[in-house]
Amino acid sequence: MSDSNIDSVLIENRKFEPSSEFASKARIQPADFAALHKKAEQDYTGFWAEQAHDLIDWQTLFNEILDDSNAPHFKWFADGKLNVSYNCLDRHLADKADKTAIIFEGEKGDIRKISYQQLTDEVSQFANALKAHGIEKGDRVVIYMPMTPEAVIAMQACARIGAIHSVVFGGFSAESLRDRINDAGAKMVITADGGTRGGKVVELKAATDKALDHDCPSIENVIVYQRTNHGANMQQGRDIWWHDAIAEQDTVCVPEWVESEHPLFLLYTSGSTGKPKGIQHSSAGYLLGAIATNLWVFDLQDDDVFWCTADVGWITGHTYVAYGPLAAGGTIVIYEGAPTVPDGGRFWKICQDHKVSIFYTAPTAIRALMKLGDELPNAYDLSSIRLLGTVGEPINPEAWMWYHKVIGKEKCPIVDTWWQTETGCNMIAPLPGVVATKPGSCTIALPGIDADVVDEDGNSITEPNKGGYLVIKKPFPAQLRTIWGDEQRYVDTYWPKFGGKYYLAGDSARKDADGYFWIMGRIDDVLNVSGHRLGTMEVESALVAHERVAEAAVVGYPHDVKGEAIFAYVVLRGVRPEGGIDEALTKELRNWVGEQIGPIAKPDQIRYADNLPKTRSGKIMRRLLRNIARGEEITSDTSTLENEDILLQLEGKA
Repeated sequence: MSDSNIDSVLIENRKFEPSSEFASKARIQPADFAALHKKAEQDYTGFWAEQAHDLIDWQTLFNEILDDSNAPHFKWFADGKLNVSYNCLDRHLADKADKTAIIFEGEKGDIRKISYQQLTDEVSQFANALKAHGIEKGDRVVIYMPMTPEAVIAMQACARIGAIHSVVFGGFSAESLRDRINDAGAKMVITADGGTRGGKVVELKAATDKALDHDCPSIENVIVYQRTNHGANMQQGRDIWWHDAIAEQDTVCVPEWVESEHPLFLLYTSGSTGKPKGIQHSSAGYLLGAIATNLWVFDLQDDDVFWCTADVGWITGHTYVAYGPLAAGGTIVIYEGAPTVPDGGRFWKICQDHKVSIFYTAPTAIRALMKLGDELPNAYDLSSIRLLGTVGEPINPEAWMWYHKVIGKEKCPIVDTWWQTETGCNMIAPLPGVVATKPGSCTIALPGIDADVVDEDGNSITEPNKGGYLVIKKPFPAQLRTIWGDEQRYVDTYWPKFGGKYYLAGDSARKDADGYFWIMGRIDDVLNVSGHRLGTMEVESALVAHERVAEAAVVGYPHDVKGEAIFAYVVLRGVRPEGGIDEALTKELRNWVGEQIGPIAKPDQIRYADNLPKTRSGKIMRRLLRNIARGEEITSDTSTLENEDILLQLEGKA
């Protein structure tokens, strides 16, 4: 059976039209939406040129649009020049100098508000400090910071002088940090003495020291922001306190005008070989995608307060915290700590206190907060919220409905967004004033994005609800340019099929009768049960639709008869069964899945736990679940887990 013949077993019929109140004020109206799509269909490159002309301030306006002569190494607007930091800061000073750019709240309750003028001054001052310590255009700088405004300031400062930043998530281990430093050939690390998370200090400087104790020959300096003030070992001649570095620096720094294709940043993602992939993004193309999607998908208005809960260590934090909203002149919220400190109402209290109007988070966070009950969000005034969003993985329909009813009070559109580190920005998502939504579907591709579901031979699948490969058929400005230092891996990873014509997303998907996209899971997460290929997300959604289940993750393990059997890890609403076993509930859940999907999808084993193995960003580490289901020893790095102790429960040892 071909890899693309994936059976779709989840059918969702609920549909929600945009409210007339929201639609009447939306930035993109139905006529605008139709015009955007028509322009993109009739003149694809002209469409993107028009957007780039209108949304970006150029120092040298481009004449070239798309150069595809060396596909799949595409160039957009190659003869143009710009500066990304200028587009995020300076261009707003004429009319928004006093507008709040960043509202910051620390886990302990400390609050700072930073205006566009203040942010421009601080970015310029730090940019001058970088230059004073030898950082030049094209140098790589690793940023390993807590989620504070200084992380954004460091990113923007690099962009201002043409340095290429690589943000490493603060939850990553010293070994992961070292690997990324060495792969990038970084000249400097910017870190902090520590950060605060869950009431504990995250030892960022200590981890940096451990990484640099190994062989990191390219590092010349380490700049350390004093956040926790709990003491840090400073190495003479190498380490500089942030406050000392900026002490003598001017608050004016003329931007370095760079070519459109100049790399803005590297962001490392896990690779199947174990070696992280350094995803390289351009300056102009990436910025264009970030601005356009903030305006289109999030309907960002001048008085909005936008809170994307992602850490800047992930692409979501790049595009929807550090760059996109600021380039669009918006106000963002940054929160340093955990969502459950001091209790599970923290997110909702922040939304209430800072009058958040756009809230964008991950399905894993939604399910975790849903598990705590409705009383917590209902205790807060969430009336300021007008738009909700989800990111990171498909959201199961029941979590979508909870989000819609309890958080959105049935009045807020939900923008379920599909995109990747590699795509740089939203690709498939509803425009909230125009497109009707369905629980669990990311709906339709954005204007200028040619997404499709194809079979093994690259042919469009026209039969509704038949699964296949999700592909992007035309190059787009925000896509990755290459894998840093490994051109062949870039080609082999993203263009391996269909004669190299289509970008292969690595996800399986289907389109329903309305042409809406439904993501069925990663291609390598597909289950092959008795010759039927099932998407893991659909089995998980069926489990979570049961009233007792808050969250579920499904993996496959070898089976003598079926080829592969289904192993489900389940987090219940309420208390976990004694010893993680409840035979009556297991029978009930198996039958429930059989009723929802069919007998073929019944889990062979169900194990109960208080949580799933997640990184601090909320990503479920499914490879660990596969190890456990197959009885394999866990040998990979688990230091990025929010709670390593949960593995004992999942292994049935606690």
